[in-house]
Amino acid sequence: MDPLFYRPKDAAVMLGMSRTAVFRLIKSGELRSIKHDGYRLIPAAALVEFAHSLECEEVA
Repeated sequence: MDPLFYRPKDAAVMLGMSRTAVFRLIKSGELRSIKHDGYRLIPAAALVEFAHSLECEEVA
């Protein structure tokens, strides 16, 4: 079973970018995240949505 949420460092690996870049995307609102018990978590669906938005930008 795939995880439902990823920590920023794991999301960075999944997206092929740095952890700093992931935090920058979160801050800009381009990548959805939640804070739970002091942890920043990124829903797996948010990673898919972000990747899809990049594909749509490329086509436009």
